[in-house]
Amino acid sequence: MSIKGEIRAQEELFVDGDVEGVLESHSSLTVGPNGKVRANIKAREVIVFGSVKGNVEVSDKVAIRDHGSVIGDIRTAGISIDDGAYFKGSIDIVRPQPQAVTKPVKSEPPIAAAVGQS
Repeated sequence: MSIKGEIRAQEELFVDGDVEGVLESHSSLTVGPNGKVRANIKAREVIVFGSVKGNVEVSDKVAIRDHGSVIGDIRTAGISIDDGAYFKGSIDIVRPQPQAVTKPVKSEPPIAAAVGQS
Protein backbone atom coordinates (compact mmCIF):
# COMPACT_ATOMS: atom_id res chain seq x y z
CA MET A 1 0.00 0.00 0.00
CA SER A 2 1.20 3.51 -0.78
CA ILE A 3 -0.26 6.69 0.72
CA LYS A 4 0.53 10.31 -0.15
CA GLY A 5 -0.89 13.06 2.02
CA GLU A 6 -1.54 13.84 5.66
CA ILE A 7 -2.43 11.23 8.24
CA ARG A 8 -3.65 12.48 11.63
CA ALA A 9 -4.89 10.07 14.29
CA GLN A 10 -5.93 10.04 17.92
CA GLU A 11 -5.12 6.32 18.22
CA GLU A 12 -1.98 4.25 17.76
CA LEU A 13 -0.71 3.96 14.18
CA PHE A 14 1.18 1.05 12.61
CA VAL A 15 2.72 1.80 9.20
CA ASP A 16 3.99 -1.16 7.19
CA GLY A 17 3.82 0.32 3.68
CA ASP A 18 4.92 3.47 1.83
CA VAL A 19 3.81 6.81 3.25
CA GLU A 20 4.76 10.24 1.95
CA GLY A 21 3.60 13.50 3.53
CA VAL A 22 2.80 14.18 7.18
CA LEU A 23 2.15 11.70 10.02
CA GLU A 24 0.66 12.85 13.32
CA SER A 25 -0.58 10.75 16.23
CA HIS A 26 -1.60 11.75 19.73
CA SER A 27 -0.53 8.27 20.77
CA SER A 28 2.27 6.03 19.51
CA LEU A 29 3.42 5.47 15.94
CA THR A 30 5.21 2.29 14.86
CA VAL A 31 6.97 1.99 11.51
CA GLY A 32 6.99 -1.73 10.77
CA PRO A 33 9.85 -3.66 9.12
CA ASN A 34 8.34 -3.10 5.65
CA GLY A 35 7.47 0.54 6.36
CA LYS A 36 9.07 3.26 4.25
CA VAL A 37 8.10 6.69 5.51
CA ARG A 38 9.09 9.88 3.71
CA ALA A 39 7.34 12.31 6.00
CA ASN A 40 7.70 14.54 9.00
CA ILE A 41 6.40 12.75 12.08
CA LYS A 42 4.82 14.20 15.20
CA ALA A 43 3.66 11.79 17.92
CA ARG A 44 3.81 10.97 21.61
CA GLU A 45 6.06 7.94 21.00
CA VAL A 46 7.73 6.54 17.84
CA ILE A 47 9.20 3.07 17.28
CA VAL A 48 11.07 2.46 14.01
CA PHE A 49 11.69 -1.03 12.59
CA GLY A 50 11.67 0.15 8.94
CA SER A 51 12.95 3.40 7.44
CA VAL A 52 12.06 7.04 8.04
CA LYS A 53 13.27 10.00 5.98
CA GLY A 54 12.05 13.18 7.62
CA ASN A 55 12.09 15.09 10.87
CA VAL A 56 10.67 13.41 13.96
CA GLU A 57 9.15 15.34 16.88
CA VAL A 58 8.15 13.22 19.86
CA SER A 59 6.98 14.24 23.33
CA ASP A 60 8.05 11.00 25.09
CA LYS A 61 10.52 8.63 23.43
CA VAL A 62 11.93 7.54 20.06
CA ALA A 63 13.24 3.99 19.64
CA ILE A 64 15.16 2.96 16.52
CA ARG A 65 15.27 -0.83 16.55
CA ASP A 66 17.72 -3.26 14.93
CA HIS A 67 17.68 -2.79 11.12
CA GLY A 68 15.59 0.40 11.49
CA SER A 69 16.85 3.67 10.05
CA VAL A 70 16.09 7.36 10.50
CA ILE A 71 17.50 10.10 8.30
CA GLY A 72 16.42 13.45 9.69
CA ASP A 73 16.44 15.57 12.80
CA ILE A 74 14.90 14.24 16.02
CA ARG A 75 13.41 16.32 18.83
CA THR A 76 12.43 14.21 21.84
CA ALA A 77 12.58 13.76 25.61
CA GLY A 78 14.23 10.33 25.30
CA ILE A 79 15.83 8.12 22.66
CA SER A 80 17.19 4.61 22.25
CA ILE A 81 19.11 3.34 19.24
CA ASP A 82 19.72 -0.41 19.04
CA ASP A 83 22.92 -1.98 17.72
CA GLY A 84 22.43 -2.53 14.00
CA ALA A 85 20.18 0.53 13.60
CA TYR A 86 21.09 3.52 11.42
CA PHE A 87 20.67 7.21 12.26
CA LYS A 88 21.83 10.32 10.40
CA GLY A 89 20.81 13.75 11.61
CA SER A 90 20.73 15.78 14.78
CA ILE A 91 19.12 14.99 18.13
CA ASP A 92 17.61 17.67 20.36
CA ILE A 93 16.79 16.32 23.81
CA VAL A 94 14.08 18.42 25.41
CA ARG A 95 13.23 18.38 29.05
CA PRO A 96 9.60 18.37 30.04
CA GLN A 97 8.45 21.69 31.45
CA PRO A 98 8.24 21.48 35.24
CA GLN A 99 4.73 21.81 36.51
CA ALA A 100 4.11 24.79 38.76
CA VAL A 101 4.01 23.56 42.33
CA THR A 102 1.47 25.32 44.46
CA LYS A 103 1.80 25.04 48.19
CA PRO A 104 -1.40 24.90 50.18
CA VAL A 105 -2.10 28.15 51.94
CA LYS A 106 -1.84 27.66 55.66
CA SER A 107 -4.75 29.41 57.28
CA GLU A 108 -4.23 30.97 60.65
CA PRO A 109 -6.95 30.71 63.24
CA PRO A 110 -8.81 33.98 63.60
CA ILE A 111 -7.52 36.28 66.29
CA ALA A 112 -10.07 36.69 69.03
CA ALA A 113 -10.71 40.27 69.96
CA ALA A 114 -10.54 40.91 73.64
CA VAL A 115 -13.65 42.57 74.86
CA GLY A 116 -13.10 44.42 78.09
CA GLN A 117 -15.75 44.30 80.75
CA SER A 118 -16.20 47.27 83.01
